Amino acid sequence: MKTLITLTTLLFTLNAFSLTTGSIAPDFTLQNFNLKDYKGKTVVLEWLNHGCPFVRKHYDSGNMQSLQKKYSDKGVVWASVISSAPGKQGYVEEKEAKLEKEKYKSQASHILLDPTGKVGILYGAKATPHMYIINPEGKLIYQGAIDDRPDTDQKSIKGARNFVSLALDASLEGRPIPTPTTKAYGCSVKYP
Repeated sequence: MKTLITLTTLLFTLNAFSLTTGSIAPDFTLQNFNLKDYKGKTVVLEWLNHGCPFVRKHYDSGNMQSLQKKYSDKGVVWASVISSAPGKQGYVEEKEAKLEKEKYKSQASHILLDPTGKVGILYGAKATPHMYIINPEGKLIYQGAIDDRPDTDQKSIKGARNFVSLALDASLEGRPIPTPTTKAYGCSVKYP
């Protein structure tokens, strides 16, 4: 019964803190990263758990790293956020996070550890990968899935409609975001 109450409370909390696309993104600090320090830049927040097969699809294929590099080269700040709690799938400490960054050849600007789930809950992150894009004015301009292929098959990446890429291209070119909100898919974020 206690587990059911905790799960119900967590789901209520996540729904209560779900952000509206177009609203100002809430500020947060994790390690040496403070979101407000990046005002004037486009920021991508990617919820990460290398134990999740949906995440592995995009990392084992090189798709996520390719996106990270492409947009980092254009001045976008890419932060991968790990909200897995101690003892749960995906949890890593700082040393392990650095090793995983090297192992997967991540091109993310930052790997942020959120073991209490504070930032994940603040943003309403429900899945890995759950993607958020914040524009230079600090507004949340995209949130949701990486693409329109909610599966673990690397072959499906080719031909997928990549919502993150479409949103970033539109934003960087000063055009409206074609699809500002989608439903994230993947593994559940492993909160405490």
